[in-house]
Amino acid sequence: MSGAEAAFVLGVRRSAGGRAWLWRDAALTESGARAGLAVAQRADVPEFIGRILAARGIPAERAAAFLEPRLRDWLPDPSCLKGMDEAAARLARAVRERECVGIFGDYDVDGACGTALLALVLRELGCRVETHIPDRMAEGYGPNAAALEGLIGRGADLLLCVDCGTAAAAILDPFAGRRDMLVLDHHKPDGAILPRGVVVNPNRLDCASGLGALCATGVAFLTLVALLRQLRADGAFAERAPPDLLRHLDLVALATICDVMPLQGLNRAFVAQGLRVLGRGERLGLATLASVAMVRDMASAMACGYAFGPRINAGGRIAEADLGVRLLLAEDAFEARQLAEKLDEVNRKRQTVESHILDAAVEAAAAQCAAGRGVLFLHGESWHPGVVGIVAGRIRERFNRPVLVGAAAGGIIKGSGRSVAGIDLGAAVIAARQAGLLLTGGGHAMAAGFSLAESGAAAVHDFLDERLAAARDLPAAEALVCDGVVSLRGANGALAAQIARLAPFGAGNDEPVLALPRLRCVRTERIGKDGATLRVTLQGEEGGRLRGLVFRAGEKAFAALLEDPSMPVIHVAGHLRGEIWQERETLTFFIADAALA
Repeated sequence: MSGAEAAFVLGVRRSAGGRAWLWRDAALTESGARAGLAVAQRADVPEFIGRILAARGIPAERAAAFLEPRLRDWLPDPSCLKGMDEAAARLARAVRERECVGIFGDYDVDGACGTALLALVLRELGCRVETHIPDRMAEGYGPNAAALEGLIGRGADLLLCVDCGTAAAAILDPFAGRRDMLVLDHHKPDGAILPRGVVVNPNRLDCASGLGALCATGVAFLTLVALLRQLRADGAFAERAPPDLLRHLDLVALATICDVMPLQGLNRAFVAQGLRVLGRGERLGLATLASVAMVRDMASAMACGYAFGPRINAGGRIAEADLGVRLLLAEDAFEARQLAEKLDEVNRKRQTVESHILDAAVEAAAAQCAAGRGVLFLHGESWHPGVVGIVAGRIRERFNRPVLVGAAAGGIIKGSGRSVAGIDLGAAVIAARQAGLLLTGGGHAMAAGFSLAESGAAAVHDFLDERLAAARDLPAAEALVCDGVVSLRGANGALAAQIARLAPFGAGNDEPVLALPRLRCVRTERIGKDGATLRVTLQGEEGGRLRGLVFRAGEKAFAALLEDPSMPVIHVAGHLRGEIWQERETLTFFIADAALA
């Protein structure tokens, strides 16, 4: 086999899903094999797992810390963050003087969790706290003068923005002479100009902390660590115990996962420890939401990303923006149940709204791809602005192109964009704004927000298409990166248990993808709402069977190969997971793609 051919897992250059199957870095090289063996010996794991870790850049000396992430091994001195000491001193004064703190949080999960975390701890320390989460439709993103006036009117002595505010100098500065201002954020600033007051943001240009991968709730947690250190030095805990910050790590974990932060280093420790806290079920609001959403395993990144996160986000997208914060702060069981059921209901409505827009968006995207567009720009008059970001992500997944999706109303298009690896959409959107083509625009490499006059849509599309011309050469589907090939008999509970040790999975630590060679799909069944899930039975040439599942099968081109009544010999790739359900161990292969053998 040639070197070029060896790069393709099982020789799959184009699967039934239109994807090439490629090895993760170092999976096939001689040095990669040696590194994998070294990791396996040092961490006392099977060589197969050692090679997975080595291919992800985990050296032997860090493998044990990766497998058992402890917060004390990763927690930095909060003072490494620019402005942290000033923020801690100001918050300590608020605690000493029993001030009222007005918190303005963003309307997504990170904003809700950061707001709840700060409110809970500051209230425990004796402060009165007032909160405001903006209405996405009426107020838009970021702080606004009316909301800040409202917090002052409710008694706020100190104003605190969380998960927003870095780019809001024009709004915040007029308040600086009236109230002290703290900003706890992680969004990249558009230049060096920051609001007056104290801005703690690892991504500000003059911060050398190296903590730019934190979400805003992570920044808030470090701020509270610094605050308690300051209060301890002041003697505040001579006669009482300080608040237990560790019991709030579930909020940090939830925010980190839902804001798609890389699960490495400090973030991995936050999430690993936070999921343990979450699994205890002590936070009434989340425990109630788990019951309503029928979540079996609260202590999982999947529960955060696919059950809790979408429901908390749904309030900010198409309903009351503060529903999520109120749920996280709920202390009454009846109130928690009402809020959880409301969020569940709103999420179902969000799914319906999203589905209707997605059908039209897919049709328009296909036409633009056929016309040779590298960037897809989709918008409609009846599209709900609260779900355009989700739709953009779904279109990006399907067409492997940078995508902008907007809602048009009153001659203005407002929307969100999502990109693919290697294509910096945020920089292109900022360039379009600087060129006068957008009313507003900003973001980072993988995501952006924008607004423009509807009359200028064609010019913006042409500008971005030219600016990101490299996107035209992208394959129709993103390559599937695989971590290993195992036989059907080798895909057993013991292997699933070893893979689970690499969790939590998410950005920066993808769940391992295994390829299973030469199988037949001997049984298929459509299950779930509208038959959207495909359940199959995979059988090996030498015997053995394994259950497989495909979610959103109607959107997966490879589903037809699995359902082929002639039962051809195929390769499948996906994730192997073991679960305990009703005291029984079950093993399932979640199929990501399939190819003819």
